[in-house]
Amino acid sequence: MVKEKDTRTVLNRYFKLEERGTNIKTEFLAAITTFLTVSYIILVNPIILSEAGIPKEAALAATILAIAVSSIIMGLWANLPIVVGPGMGLNAFFTYTVVLGQGLSWETALGAVFISGFVFFILSITGVSSMVVDAIPKTLKASITAGIGLFIAFVGLRNGGIIVSDPSTFVTLGNIADTGTLLAIGGLIVAAALTVLNVRGALIISILSVTGISMLIGYSPFPTGFEQVFSLNIPTIQLTFAEMDLRAAIAYGIFSVIFSFTIVELFDTLATLIGLTKKANLTGEDGKVPHMKRALTTGALGTMISALFGSTAMNTYIENATGIAEGGRTGLKAIFAALLFLLTLFIAPFIQFIPDAATAPVLILIGAFMMTELKEINFGNLTELLPAFLTIIMMPLTFSIAEGVAFGFISYTILKLLTRQTKDLHWLMYIIAGAFILNFYMMAH
Repeated sequence: MVKEKDTRTVLNRYFKLEERGTNIKTEFLAAITTFLTVSYIILVNPIILSEAGIPKEAALAATILAIAVSSIIMGLWANLPIVVGPGMGLNAFFTYTVVLGQGLSWETALGAVFISGFVFFILSITGVSSMVVDAIPKTLKASITAGIGLFIAFVGLRNGGIIVSDPSTFVTLGNIADTGTLLAIGGLIVAAALTVLNVRGALIISILSVTGISMLIGYSPFPTGFEQVFSLNIPTIQLTFAEMDLRAAIAYGIFSVIFSFTIVELFDTLATLIGLTKKANLTGEDGKVPHMKRALTTGALGTMISALFGSTAMNTYIENATGIAEGGRTGLKAIFAALLFLLTLFIAPFIQFIPDAATAPVLILIGAFMMTELKEINFGNLTELLPAFLTIIMMPLTFSIAEGVAFGFISYTILKLLTRQTKDLHWLMYIIAGAFILNFYMMAH
């Protein structure tokens, strides 16, 4: 009893539980809520990475371990109720743009992820990160997020068979009567309805429901034994650990890839941290986030760790808001959530039974969520509207997030210069736009 009381006292002092108006039980319940909301990533991320050639079980292990390690660091060091994990959009960028689009190996792509994490790390510890984020105009921040959302939704529509390739029109409507397509559409309706009803774990429920129905109707195989669902022989990262090819990433000269990874990680992490800490009432009177530098540095370390393990770039999940709404206020919540993620290693065999039709609705819905950023764009100013439009439309049409980002930065800078609206341009925008132009030139030659 004395030891239990001592433990509570230590936890209270270290995590400032009483000071932040919370307790161990509240933090644990908040962790469960966040886990249920974010757990879809352990099913979706390995499937996306496996399309790049990464062994699926190793990708699953890398995803879970990266989340656990990064979230524990966030909890212990920054004392924030934030779970960190592979970013939706960043994983699509990794697979569909870098590997399948540019023809690079997944080892080279992991090298680019690690380098972007290192750049992010330098920007964070030097304090330059905030300056870089401030240099990017609100229009481009919003359009990049919306563009990534459109790109993710496009991938989801394709994976669900709702849209298919066509030699005449490039894309067209798929066969709606196809079983897989019907399952995807049904899953999208279920996921959206559950989300509207604020059901915890709406996305994971949708994935499991579609998978179950798919098995029952014979569209996908059914597990023949308990060991195909649960196993004490947990997956390892042996096939992907330290397989990143830094030399190839540098030799290829993929500036736009590394830059895109870094920029998206940076402002997505910073913006999410600000929003979440405000929701948790953790910001000071000056509006500053406690331990912001530590939190940003954790995100950078998380990306390097993720690449080392065999997964993609990390960011802070906006879904952390669900746990914060349940009262989570400290890093103890992040640590509890990390431990819950580690337990999912035992159900690794089940992932092989999840069809594309089950994960496609999640991609579409997340894409829709990200489109809400459009409200931040000034549609009445063409120098704002056109760069935003090009950023958003070029991502799915070129099947490349990096190309969309490049078009956005270049067009924004040039239009502001030609129309003498240079007051809207931070000096860093000239450097970034120039670097993108140089990268296009080098790619053409």
